[in-house]
Amino acid sequence: MGKGPGLYTDIGKKAKDLLYKDHNSDQKFSITTQSPAAFIKFTSEIAVGITSSGTKKGDSLLGDVSLQLKQKNITTDLKVSTDNTVLITATVDEAAPGLKSIFSFRAPDQNSGKIELQYLHEYAGISTSMGLTQNPTVNFSAVMGTNVLAAGTDVSFDTKSGNFTKINAGLSFTKDDLVASLTLNDKGDSVNASYYHIVNPLFNTAVGAEVNHKFSTNVNTITVGTQHSLDPLTTVKARVNSAGIANALIQHQWTPSSFFTISGEVDTKAIDKNAKVGLALSLKP
Repeated sequence: MGKGPGLYTDIGKKAKDLLYKDHNSDQKFSITTQSPAAFIKFTSEIAVGITSSGTKKGDSLLGDVSLQLKQKNITTDLKVSTDNTVLITATVDEAAPGLKSIFSFRAPDQNSGKIELQYLHEYAGISTSMGLTQNPTVNFSAVMGTNVLAAGTDVSFDTKSGNFTKINAGLSFTKDDLVASLTLNDKGDSVNASYYHIVNPLFNTAVGAEVNHKFSTNVNTITVGTQHSLDPLTTVKARVNSAGIANALIQHQWTPSSFFTISGEVDTKAIDKNAKVGLALSLKP
């Protein structure tokens, strides 16, 4: 999590990234271009980035074009999608020490406006957001502790119904090459425990596990996974869960920001079914 306990979303993030990040069964591509240094200097240090991306899901093709403008500590993102929506996000970083403010709005939905404030401190991480509507949903999360041991909560309150729509709590422990977390979710109906351990830093070898128990159905789900770098530019990852679903991927890094990923999924309890294969290409300067 870096210095301090981080935000509530950081609890269990290491294990989740190892187990689920970059695994997909679709075809995705993303191309990003950035303004040259001469242009940035000429425009008073305004950095411009344009990203075009697309995802093929079955017979459907979804795409979007994003424009990002950066000037000092202010970042403005404009994303136009094929579903005829426009997402506008403005982020002000370090308006005060440790403070970040985020405003977002999706046109033409007049009720999609939202404002979020994040505050990071050496011993605390706080995030609060509220929809810009007549009867908004208010979300508040807070984490207290250090970068070794931290505890926090994440709640949402619907001002229209007067009910809490989300009540979660979590605990995280980080020590050298090990990260463990425990969260209570769904208003106490489910508990999730995760574990992440770096086995060999030289080859980026790590193992992770996640156990989820749902009290209302008495169902347990166990997922284990690992990652390993074949060379400085190529990484392989694999995971399997208690339902018999196995996933694997290989990712090659062309440049520090450009990746090509091939991933696959197979149901080991129904091997007669066709395996799912996903491709992802991300090109950045």
